[in-house]
Amino acid sequence: MIKEYFKLIRVTQWIKNLFIFVPLLFAKKLFFNLDFIIVVAAFLQFCLASSIIYVINDIIDVEADRIHPVKQNRPIASGKISIRNAYIIAVFFSILFIPGLFFFNFYYISLLIFYIVLNIAYSLELKHIVILDILTLASGFVIRIVAGALVISVTISNWLILSTLFVSIFLAVIKRRSELAIVADSDKTRKVLKQYSLNYLDQLTTISATGLIVCYALYSVSERTIQNFHTENFIFTIIFVLYGVFRYMYLMHNKNKGENPTDAIIKDSGMIINIICYVLTVVYLIYF
Repeated sequence: MIKEYFKLIRVTQWIKNLFIFVPLLFAKKLFFNLDFIIVVAAFLQFCLASSIIYVINDIIDVEADRIHPVKQNRPIASGKISIRNAYIIAVFFSILFIPGLFFFNFYYISLLIFYIVLNIAYSLELKHIVILDILTLASGFVIRIVAGALVISVTISNWLILSTLFVSIFLAVIKRRSELAIVADSDKTRKVLKQYSLNYLDQLTTISATGLIVCYALYSVSERTIQNFHTENFIFTIIFVLYGVFRYMYLMHNKNKGENPTDAIIKDSGMIINIICYVLTVVYLIYF
């Protein structure tokens, strides 16, 4: 049952909240103890918030999940955890979450509350609106980046924000495409999926991947980046970005692993090694 509760609160999805560390890294404050502790606390706060949202979403979607070939295995849909117990978990996490808000600045708190409201709106209505559902999904990563900057009061490059936006759209589009591929021949599917086609989503994948690569390339060679990090070698990190994009598309088309971006990344050795190499290279270029 403990495993089922871990699945309910989506512990593996907490990896998404690591985006909140990006401003800390690129602002050259990774080894500033106080700022690091603040961001760790903000990360844990986002983990609590995202788990509350996942539980609420599963309660709302329980009937639809029961007829989905993959989501029917979720704890509530499968009946392994009752709706009553799911509510108890949501309330318990809320009790842990609310007091922690008073330790952060107003701007971070406001953005975190907006993130929660937006995701609840997504669970209730926005996920049924074509295109807007993808953009809402994608906004989560951008909010995490901005939150990471606000919580320690630093600024981040516009190119970096745009790169984050495109990578999040890229992941959201592939998620929708994978969902559509699984239930393409079924009448029992979400209404919004019927408004998409595989060809259209493939075009969106290409556009978002191109936007990501171009924006990151421009960021790596921008004058501000060179001045901040005192090196012109940041351009070489684009190799890892290219591999990550190409590898993820490979996992989607050849391995059918695009529906759950987190699982696709943490269970693929190629993606894990690439991310580790990228982070180590960035840390070396910025700090050493």
